[in-house]
Amino acid sequence: TDTSSKGKTPRRPGPKKASNTERDPVGVYCRIRPLGSEDEECCVEMISSTTIQLHAPDGLKANRNGEYKETQYSFKKVFGINTTQLELFEDVAKPLVEDLIHCKNGLLFTYGVTGSGKTFTMTGSPGEGGLLPRSLDMIFNSIGPFQAKRFVFKPDDKNAMEIQSQVDALLERQKRDSQQAVPKTPQKPDPEFADMISPDEACKSENVDEDGCYSVFVSYIEIYNNYIYDLLEDAPYDPIRPKWLGGSTPVRSNEYVPPQSKILREDQNHNMYVAGCTEVEVKSTEEAFEVFWKGQKKRRIANTQLNRESSRSHSVFTIKLAQAPLDADGDHILQDKNQVNVSQLCLVDLAGSERTNRTRAEGSRLREAGNINQSLMTLRTCMEVLRENQMCGTNKMVPYRDSKVTHLFKNYFDGEGKVRMIVCVNPNADDYEETVLVMRFAEMTQEVEVARPVDRPICGLAPGRRHRNQAFRDELSRRLEERGGPTIGDVLFFVYLPTCELVDPADDQTLPRLIEVLERRHQIRQMMTEQFNKTANTVKSMLQQFDSQLSAKDYFLHDQQSKLNEKDKVILSQKTEIERLEKKSKTLEYKIDILQKTTDMYEQDKRALQQELETREQRLQSELSERKRMEQRMQGVVTDTKLKWEKECERRVNAKQLEMQNKLWVKDEKLKQLKAIVTESSSGGSAPTERPEKPERPSRERDRNIQQKRSPSPLPALPVHPKHRRSHSAGGEKWVDHKPPSNLELDTVMQPIIPNAIKVSTPSEKALSKCHKYVLRHQELASDGEIETKLIKGNVFKTRSGGQTVQFTDIETLKQECPLAPSRKRRSGSAEGPAEVEDIENRVSS
Repeated sequence: TDTSSKGKTPRRPGPKKASNTERDPVGVYCRIRPLGSEDEECCVEMISSTTIQLHAPDGLKANRNGEYKETQYSFKKVFGINTTQLELFEDVAKPLVEDLIHCKNGLLFTYGVTGSGKTFTMTGSPGEGGLLPRSLDMIFNSIGPFQAKRFVFKPDDKNAMEIQSQVDALLERQKRDSQQAVPKTPQKPDPEFADMISPDEACKSENVDEDGCYSVFVSYIEIYNNYIYDLLEDAPYDPIRPKWLGGSTPVRSNEYVPPQSKILREDQNHNMYVAGCTEVEVKSTEEAFEVFWKGQKKRRIANTQLNRESSRSHSVFTIKLAQAPLDADGDHILQDKNQVNVSQLCLVDLAGSERTNRTRAEGSRLREAGNINQSLMTLRTCMEVLRENQMCGTNKMVPYRDSKVTHLFKNYFDGEGKVRMIVCVNPNADDYEETVLVMRFAEMTQEVEVARPVDRPICGLAPGRRHRNQAFRDELSRRLEERGGPTIGDVLFFVYLPTCELVDPADDQTLPRLIEVLERRHQIRQMMTEQFNKTANTVKSMLQQFDSQLSAKDYFLHDQQSKLNEKDKVILSQKTEIERLEKKSKTLEYKIDILQKTTDMYEQDKRALQQELETREQRLQSELSERKRMEQRMQGVVTDTKLKWEKECERRVNAKQLEMQNKLWVKDEKLKQLKAIVTESSSGGSAPTERPEKPERPSRERDRNIQQKRSPSPLPALPVHPKHRRSHSAGGEKWVDHKPPSNLELDTVMQPIIPNAIKVSTPSEKALSKCHKYVLRHQELASDGEIETKLIKGNVFKTRSGGQTVQFTDIETLKQECPLAPSRKRRSGSAEGPAEVEDIENRVSS
């Protein structure tokens, strides 16, 4: 054999990329999922079979014109909320499966925000199988009778496929069977998968090359935090040699050992592949889906605020189809590695794009969301650069290597197969902003063109080889049944004559081939004759020996036969018991699986509900404590405000009472003075003029009591308020004497003299902090045009914040009347001479 060509399986001969190849745009489809509930606001409307329209939700800001912007996006096809999984598969994935059977690659990935239905579209649910199980079912429905036996095709470690002989494949099958000490009990199909696809929805390709042998290999990887992990890898456990987490810390028996990440490599045909990835050969749809489900259990799935079971990693399920033609006889696979063709279909379920402020991601979830958004951003950037290079004729480098997702599928965008994308949309108004970004990316992706893959070379052997070989076998079996055994002619029929038709006089191949076949048949005939003679002689000698031994063994056989009958009865009873126990064991295992799944589901719900309950209790406790603090704070504020207004109202009432009392006293005093002047004028001036006694100012009982308590001395010549017999200014407290610079100096008899006072023109924090009392000198014009001085007094208090405040308590009024000023009120008929002049200073306490 030629070992130099080992591992080389070129997909297509000739140049890798042709300059004049035709190009097709990336097929982008849109699928709209139903709303979660009827009360949710919808922002997506399906206008036609290829167009959707987005409406901005009510809570979103309007644009510059004050109107909500409505945008439309076009796709190759739009699938509404009533689209079935079968309709989606026939339009999107079925053409890719057809291409896979005809040695063409394909890439299909779902894209959208979290909770838009990507995983449901790809995987589906019981009764509604997604694109992945339907693709597997179509492949095996098409190539089922033409599959090769296990290990005939064998993948190497360099993304290529080797072909083994029937003997090597048989030895490897026996080796695998010997490693399985206990034979597996035939398992029933997974009930979840059995209900995925109904028999009437099964699809099949009618254009399958019957002269070839096929084998299907599947692999399943995930890209998590920009690292590649093999979901089908079985980490062997070595009980003697412990595993190490890193450094010098051994792994305990109950610890989880994280899988090792894989790296990307490039094969000899410049195709990217995951080095060391597990590829499992499967022979049925059920077996393939079982492998998929095994890897699905290892995927990173976590709860987020938007979706309970959100995929936190990009998953890539790859279906490889290896095929090789049969030899000229149509019996065995052609042992030519150059004739082996390998095609693959990649089904990618991208993780959902999302905003972390909506998912409330923290810690590792926040890092996951960042890596997911970074990989999706790299995919957008690659699409933008590809579109720019194709539309503008530039030659910019596409940043495939910035992300593992784009680096792995680099070959597809360079012309290694068809590319299809399904954009999943959630019409909920809460996802409007993320949906707009997804629509823009989808619109841009449709403008990228990918080179059309080249058809595989046609094999030079005559078609219909498998059918002719099967017809020959059927005829041979019929003859054997008619004759009761094989004959020499039947054996010679195996070496059938080739076609003997001469179509060209210069044909020098048909006759030599015919001569070679006839000579071979003659040699076989001679060999079989010699062998027949030898066998006949041997049989005769053996018959003689058997005749002599037959009589001796008859008795022995009779004895053993009776023992065998007894053993058979025991074996039959044991078989019956074993069958009963096996059926019971299968039933219990199935029940245990169902109970385990139910228990896991209840445990997850229990943990989620407990966490939610704790969160709500904490929130309720915090709200109660905050409410108590607010009640105490508001109660203090209400109490302070109530005291403040009570004091203010009391002060204002007292001030108003004193003011009205003072006005009444002044009026009475003026009437008495006028009466005295009139009395004096009527007496004719005979008696000497005497100043009348000033009438006592009416005062309240409490003022008299206070006056009696203070001093028993006689009243002064001028009437004064008893309460302010002696000003508080003469006390021991320190005063702030606030005299504005605009005040005028009045030469009145009584001037406010405040000892131990700090005189200021503007009150300051420093001066107020040193004193207990405060007085403000205020001047204004009285009704008669004279200047009136008011002394506004108050107490200084410290506030809670460390400052000072003043509470006003008294008002003293000093008024000066000029004796030379003419009296405003004249008695009619009186002389024009000057009236009596009276200089009065009133000290009013308010």
